[in-house]
Amino acid sequence: MKIAIIGASGAVGQEFLRILAERNFPIDELVLFGSERSAGHTYTFRGKDYEVKLLQHNDDFKDVDIAFVSAGGGTSKEFADTITKHGAVMIDNSSAFRMDKDVPLVVPECNAEDALDRPRGIIANPNCTTIMMVVVLKPLENLSHIKRIHVASYQSASGAGAAAMAELEQQYKEIVEGKMVTVNKFPHQLAYNVIPQIDAFTDTGYTKEEMKMFNETQKILHSDVKCSAMCVRVSSLRSHSESVWIETERPISVEEARRAIASAPGCTLKDDPDHLIYPMPLETAGKDDVFVGRVRKDLADDHGLTFWLSGDQIRKGAALNAVQIAEYLIKVGDVK
Repeated sequence: MKIAIIGASGAVGQEFLRILAERNFPIDELVLFGSERSAGHTYTFRGKDYEVKLLQHNDDFKDVDIAFVSAGGGTSKEFADTITKHGAVMIDNSSAFRMDKDVPLVVPECNAEDALDRPRGIIANPNCTTIMMVVVLKPLENLSHIKRIHVASYQSASGAGAAAMAELEQQYKEIVEGKMVTVNKFPHQLAYNVIPQIDAFTDTGYTKEEMKMFNETQKILHSDVKCSAMCVRVSSLRSHSESVWIETERPISVEEARRAIASAPGCTLKDDPDHLIYPMPLETAGKDDVFVGRVRKDLADDHGLTFWLSGDQIRKGAALNAVQIAEYLIKVGDVK
């Protein structure tokens, strides 16, 4: 098995290396690619050093079986044909192809089989907030069809990459030292603040991030569900959280919901409010599962249920989901 990672120097690229090692992913040969800025950097994987190669339009992908791509939508679009032309499966972490009809959008706990139908050799990894939400929605959808979703996300600095995480830490340091605060990666200062905007605004008044949650949820769940989202950047360093309200065709009891979530793959129920136990970013960072708590009936809707979730954006929200897709392909014999 020959594996390629494109965008190896980024936060998600580095997480790919950690997860592939942790899960003992079957790799006979590994090749790392990056931009001119990162080409030549060296990273250690399973005790061996690998130098990042410059990503170019050539035949470097001729023998690659699976390529994990996390280098931005522009790079994904430009190099998709180069990556896939010799038969490599491209698992793409950008938004470039997510809504293309001939590209499956996959969360293995929800729709793993969709990955088998990929006419262009590309499988799209969904948006991080969508991934974490649908992992929890799937067992509830199995109980009763979900008609409507309202969700407010609380997204950490990690969602904007390693440089954004560093900027948040720098901002707190500058505030303590009485210096002018550096603002480059976000539209406003994030330290001691929340920013009710992630990505650019659309004509609807929703941001692109919020529209991703609407469109991607329907595609993954093969559903007509409507999702209204408010995505907010908060000053936690790593791990996103979401408040979710759903309306189902028949009422789902809290007990039913808790049992379904607790037994669902990729979910951990952490719900004991009497003892102040619920998921928080400080505790979910670095973990694989999506953690769920505050499960309760919606007081404004007889068919409604509401809950809180938290999960690591860089792991399940990005690199881990892509690796799980690859593991599924290997398991079913779709790649050698």
